[in-house]
Amino acid sequence: MGSIAFFSVDTDFTLENEAWIRQRLAEIVTLEHFQLAHLNYVFGSDAYLLKLNIDYLEHDYLTDVITFDNATSPLTIDGDIFISIDRVRENATDFRVDFESELVRVLIHGVLHLLGYQDSTRDQIKIMRQKENSYLRFFVA
Repeated sequence: MGSIAFFSVDTDFTLENEAWIRQRLAEIVTLEHFQLAHLNYVFGSDAYLLKLNIDYLEHDYLTDVITFDNATSPLTIDGDIFISIDRVRENATDFRVDFESELVRVLIHGVLHLLGYQDSTRDQIKIMRQKENSYLRFFVA
């Protein structure tokens, strides 16, 4: 089995229950018939993700998650997922959910991108939301 690592850059955020979350995310990869090589989650600020968005994607706007796929073979997960803790906090307030629930949704969302799910069209967004909601049940203690 591969590895999942969590880092914080430009924020004082610390993820709780890392081992338990790591196991749940690995289960999602397995259920989607992929093999986990390596996955990095990097938690940062709005400013940090905005810079990444501008520098690497030429998008000049705030976002909650940016995913970079580093896989060199099919059906393998090897990537970096950057998450704005500022965006997650604001979205939790906007969507009237607790911070932890919104964070888990974004953790899942990032790995779903690496699994090939997109969210550019209405149909893709519908499928992405269905997958998120389905996998959220893994995180209910």
